[in-house]
Amino acid sequence: MNAAISVVGIGADGWDGLPEASRRTLRAAEVLIGGPRQLDLLPAADCPGTRVPWPSPLRPAVPGLLAAHEGRRVAVLASGDPLFYGIGRTLAELVGPERLDVRPHPSSVSYACARLGWPLEATETISLVARPLDALTAALHDGRRLLLLGEGPESPARVAELLRARGWGGTRIRVLEQLGGPGERVLDGTAADWPYERTDALHVLALDCVRDPDTLRLGTTPGLPDEAYEHDGQLTKRYVRAATLAALAPAPGELLWDIGGGSGSIGIEWMRAHRGCRAIAVEKQPERAARIERNAAALGVPALRVVTAAAPAGLTGLPTPDAIFVGGGLTAPGLLDACWDALPAGGRLVANTVTLESEALLADRYRRHGGELVRLAVAAAVPVGGFTGWRQAMPVTQWSVTKG
Repeated sequence: MNAAISVVGIGADGWDGLPEASRRTLRAAEVLIGGPRQLDLLPAADCPGTRVPWPSPLRPAVPGLLAAHEGRRVAVLASGDPLFYGIGRTLAELVGPERLDVRPHPSSVSYACARLGWPLEATETISLVARPLDALTAALHDGRRLLLLGEGPESPARVAELLRARGWGGTRIRVLEQLGGPGERVLDGTAADWPYERTDALHVLALDCVRDPDTLRLGTTPGLPDEAYEHDGQLTKRYVRAATLAALAPAPGELLWDIGGGSGSIGIEWMRAHRGCRAIAVEKQPERAARIERNAAALGVPALRVVTAAAPAGLTGLPTPDAIFVGGGLTAPGLLDACWDALPAGGRLVANTVTLESEALLADRYRRHGGELVRLAVAAAVPVGGFTGWRQAMPVTQWSVTKG
């Protein structure tokens, strides 16, 4: 059996902050692997093992690096808790958790909550490391407390700029540097007047979210206001969108195909349902495809993938979906067959239409495959002279089905 790999968490307080069990592990290691900053925290007299800094890019190099030291006592250094956004996850995925002997240290988030007096279980944590900054937008809610794991000295300034641009300039920002170490420091300000262009690279950002008065309020449930989207009229309207997402029933880790993406609203709100949800929007018109990307970034799900192609040809080679929404192009030859064939057992298909021709197609599929066929009708109150009356929107026929 392969020897265990020790994974030791270490903080900004270095050797002095380590428990004796972690120190014994590092003293006994023949090979010490870590970032240069972490390796420099170990006293040479206590830790005589060969020091190996991580190469870049890190993940592809891990298997070869560990194989080169097979049979020796290896200790890998990690910042704080190795399994909290740390190297421990990468190692567990690549060599298996059974080969790891993990010795955690308090994470930077634990230190930050201790300094701020925030309950850890009620504080959402978001990593900005190697992730699009726009993803932060989806987590912004009035009065919400967030902890952000920064990426480099410019992270706080970039976050402040994003908050100002998205209408959250009143948000209080605190940057907690070198937590647990002798150089610990807190920088305080608001997004609107943030004065620091650079901070210490080792930091956590704490946000007390404050929405500007004229910023549109966005909730967590499907059915965002229509004005939240840039569109040219090709938009699944709010109440129909909410009913459509209910039929699609997103769950963590699932993948949606949003075919005939239009403005991207279905794929965007699918991804906003949970940070693990994924979506691919297929849109044949380049200007609409670009608009989908802008909407996805503005609404906090920049990872939404956009394929600029006509369906069904554009579906070839896409990863297997858990659910498919067809919002346009239902009469394209072979589209519904291609969607049905792509779905695995248990996959869901939802299709909306307002035309009689497409409605006939959905009625035929309903007879063949079952599911539910419903008509969604929405009316809005509008002025009628000095009175108020109802204005009926075009009814939407929706077919939803789970593949057996």
